[in-house]
Amino acid sequence: MELGLVGLGKMGGNMRERIRRAGHTVIGYDRNADLADVHSLEELVGKLSTPRVVWVMVPAGEPTQTTIDQLAEVLEPGDVVVDGGNSRWTDDEKHAEELAAKGIGFVDCGVSGGVWGLENGYALMYGGDAENVAKVQPVFDALKPEGDFGSVHAGKVGAGHFAKMVHNGIEYAMMQAYAEGWELLEKVDSVTDVREVFRSWQEGTVIRSWLLDLAVNALDEDEHLDGLRGYAQDSGEGRWTVEAAIDNAVPLPAITASLFARFASRQEDSPQMKMIAALRNQFGGHAVEKK
Repeated sequence: MELGLVGLGKMGGNMRERIRRAGHTVIGYDRNADLADVHSLEELVGKLSTPRVVWVMVPAGEPTQTTIDQLAEVLEPGDVVVDGGNSRWTDDEKHAEELAAKGIGFVDCGVSGGVWGLENGYALMYGGDAENVAKVQPVFDALKPEGDFGSVHAGKVGAGHFAKMVHNGIEYAMMQAYAEGWELLEKVDSVTDVREVFRSWQEGTVIRSWLLDLAVNALDEDEHLDGLRGYAQDSGEGRWTVEAAIDNAVPLPAITASLFARFASRQEDSPQMKMIAALRNQFGGHAVEKK
């Protein structure tokens, strides 16, 4: 099939290559002319046969909204727009309604795979009407990993990004658990080779995973992570997961704690710990450290 792909960064560029390797035609557009196959969205749409499928792979929020608004002006009834970025699921509902008013279909797709996706395939979670999903299915099949699993029609519009959001929330908690275990192992004198302990867990244990494999890779590159600053950004999906849990009265203590732990990494001198130190000094005479 033919696909228009908007956004050719680290993820989009590799996705274009994987889809082409599967024998499909991909026409890519990016604001960086060095990466693009065409020079405008109008040119991209003009090169596609109907019904057209255009996959948007740009940052969530305003960039996605602007791109979809522009596509709504140049696409025709029967065409389909796929949002493969990390948009919030509530935005999907809005985009689907706006495009439906012009007879244009919409599919949201959560994509996981990162820099490894080109060779290993991408895990895909997509939402939308079956008719619109069917128009994109050859591309989903090209992007997914080999085998029976790795892609799912998760439900209605918004379901794909909601599923990917929960996936990332789980990822937050899993990474936090590995990080806490690593710090504790590094702290004690009795464990003399933390990296090899992590490596030993890669076979035969219930906590083996791809994240564990990546942790071992990182420790092979820098055994004690001395070259890194203790700072971790959050992409937004962890926050959305916690917000959705509150809206639906679902307890997520591990995922919520892992999100707050990232916030703690932003503080070189924690204001909260100042108060705790002051209180311990007040009630128990415990020593405090002065600046």
